[in-house]
Amino acid sequence: MRICLVAEGSYPYITGGVSSWIHALVRNMPEHEFIIYAIAAERKQQGKFKYELPANIVDVREVFLDDYLRVEGEWGHRVRLTKTEREALKTLIGGGEGVDWKPIFDVLRNPKLDNASNFLMSKDYFDIMSELCAEKYAQIPFNEMFWTVRSMILPLLLTISGTIPEADVYHAVSTGYAGVIASLGKYMYDKPMILTEHGIYSREREEEIIKADWVKGYFKDVWIEYFYTLSSCAYQYADEVVTLFNRNREIQIELGCEAEKIRIMPNGVRVEDFQGLPAKPEGEPVWIGGLVRVVPIKDIKTMIQSFQIVKYEVPDAKFFIMGPYEEDLEYYEECKALVESLQLQDVVFTGSINIKDYINKMDILVLTSISEGQPLAVLEGMAAGKPFVTTDVGSCKELLYGVNDEFGTAGYVVPVMNYEQVGQAIVSMCRSERQRREMGMNGLNRVRSQYTNEAFIDNYKTLYHTHGEKRKWPVSGLN
Repeated sequence: MRICLVAEGSYPYITGGVSSWIHALVRNMPEHEFIIYAIAAERKQQGKFKYELPANIVDVREVFLDDYLRVEGEWGHRVRLTKTEREALKTLIGGGEGVDWKPIFDVLRNPKLDNASNFLMSKDYFDIMSELCAEKYAQIPFNEMFWTVRSMILPLLLTISGTIPEADVYHAVSTGYAGVIASLGKYMYDKPMILTEHGIYSREREEEIIKADWVKGYFKDVWIEYFYTLSSCAYQYADEVVTLFNRNREIQIELGCEAEKIRIMPNGVRVEDFQGLPAKPEGEPVWIGGLVRVVPIKDIKTMIQSFQIVKYEVPDAKFFIMGPYEEDLEYYEECKALVESLQLQDVVFTGSINIKDYINKMDILVLTSISEGQPLAVLEGMAAGKPFVTTDVGSCKELLYGVNDEFGTAGYVVPVMNYEQVGQAIVSMCRSERQRREMGMNGLNRVRSQYTNEAFIDNYKTLYHTHGEKRKWPVSGLN
């Protein structure tokens, strides 16, 4: 079977999280052939893969959202849209419920629209924007609205105007641009589409835009509504929607996904891979660690501020922030500056690591994200028998406290962005080695029972065979 995996902002350019999940999925299914349709933010990432690609990845299609900065349209064309096409595009641009994506795909794949940037400089687009501004955005200067929406929608138009590879199954690992591409694959080739949503993409974009300095206040609602509209495409076209825990399912239904499409399939880890790993040297004080990418959504600043509280109570403690920082160098520098301003000692930014070289050396693991799905870092830490302090995001509460099981708590769950409670929870663990051992064992037992790699892979094998053709493709590869 040939499966087209569509990933946005993750594999194969970034390690950890969703990227690790994709890599594990492909490696554990050598009987299938995979195409990776990789959507990245910047063209400078081209070819800079952080993984050695498995042999059954036979193609990687790379698309870069910043390409819109290098295209110019020719003013004044008439595309001559039908009324249905005009209304569909108007709904896409202006937001709203019940966007009909079929006419959008029809017009954007139509040869008469051979250049997306030309469309956004056409008289048709000008007319649509004029109507929208009169109806919804009369308080916003037309010139600003025209160019803002052009920059908002052009990356989507360029992305879907490219060549979509033919496959037996299209599998998006988020909504957003990835969900639209997988939906387009289904639309073009009449093949099934699967959506796996780890976090809730539209909610995460909303949180980012609310905090963003690059979006003027009166445009924030426009951008937020646009991302919710993109997500609706994947919910509309997906034959099956996989989510990782029940709260996500409830949110997806609130956002318009049909309840009958959704099934819960948790992630899993190979517990045996995290046993017998190197321990920290004898005589060392308490080591605390975060297995994270250094990016704003992981809220590293709260993690750092919590360590100030820890150092006051446990002066010899050490803190390791373990993960890549190249994705957002400006934020990384802000985090280092915060460490200096707080005059904190014993804070180490390791950069990219082999998790297995570090994880068993930690006494306590911490996650302070403002949004998550079912974080693999927590599952891996639990598989290594380590207790956690996490914020109350995604499925962290289910992972650490359980759902009607007998295993006991595996750590503490505290409110988002509350560094004082994070710090006090860490201090409580620092003071009791017995508590750390008990919580670590509770987490290990829960993972062994409910979050195994075998169950995760078996679920997806069944899912692919349910929706795809039951035939094998010859193994081949790029590397």
